[in-house]
Amino acid sequence: MNYKTVKPFIKWAGGKSQLLNEIRAKYPETIDKYCEPFVGGGAVLLDVLANCHPKEVLINDINAELIVTYKQIRDNIDDVVALLAELQERFWEKDDAARKEMYMAKRERFNQLISANSTGVETAVLFIFLNKTCFNGLYRVNGKGAFNVPIGSYKKPPICDEENLRKISDLLKNVTVQFGDYSKCKSFIDSQTFVYIDPPYRPLNATSSFTSYTENGFGDKEQIELGKFVDEISAKGAKVVVSNSDPKNSDESDSFFDDLYSSYTIMRVSAKRMINSKASGRGSINELLICNC
Repeated sequence: MNYKTVKPFIKWAGGKSQLLNEIRAKYPETIDKYCEPFVGGGAVLLDVLANCHPKEVLINDINAELIVTYKQIRDNIDDVVALLAELQERFWEKDDAARKEMYMAKRERFNQLISANSTGVETAVLFIFLNKTCFNGLYRVNGKGAFNVPIGSYKKPPICDEENLRKISDLLKNVTVQFGDYSKCKSFIDSQTFVYIDPPYRPLNATSSFTSYTENGFGDKEQIELGKFVDEISAKGAKVVVSNSDPKNSDESDSFFDDLYSSYTIMRVSAKRMINSKASGRGSINELLICNC
């Protein structure tokens, strides 16, 4: 099959663009219903929408601003593109000092919108702007839920990729976009559903969880609870693929996921970690693809 590729509209820690071939190999022959409980940057979502044309789709995430952005791209693409184009023009023409001043002002405004639980187009536009101009495309919040990533260093960051954004808007037209915990997806999932699950990864070491994008962590207890959720939807007959980090990258004796998903097929695939706070933390490592096929 000649796959169409649609780029995610944001950079995202753990994005799956580079692993699409391995994940595609796990797709069912036909996908009538599709669910992604941790949608993130949406690389797999966009691949499924562009190539498999499911009739019913539910995407979900616990990052409220990310979900606002998906909805605004789906419903108000003309406004999103117009505002992003204006920001791009202003940002590109400034020197470094003026760019930093603009970035900090937009970050402060974005945090005001977060505090107000805004669901408007400005929130979505600033979400994309900050993602394209911040350090390494991170989305990180402090204990109070405020976005706190510093500015990055890019000559002409692609803040407004109009053609790609409009493609994504078209693909999202009939997609249900939901904010909340992954467990809210359970009632949608049945024996006809393909479910791709890409949760916050288990840290490979004590200092590698810097990418947390909500103030609530996702530790081993949460990973075990997610494993129970996978068992429940598998029992419904859903086809399920789960991604996660491979603990054996840093400790050969760590069989956490091998034990948790012992009744599933576990593949180890090579991936490059492109988003990390330190250059030494980027490079090829194994990741896990866990499936009930």
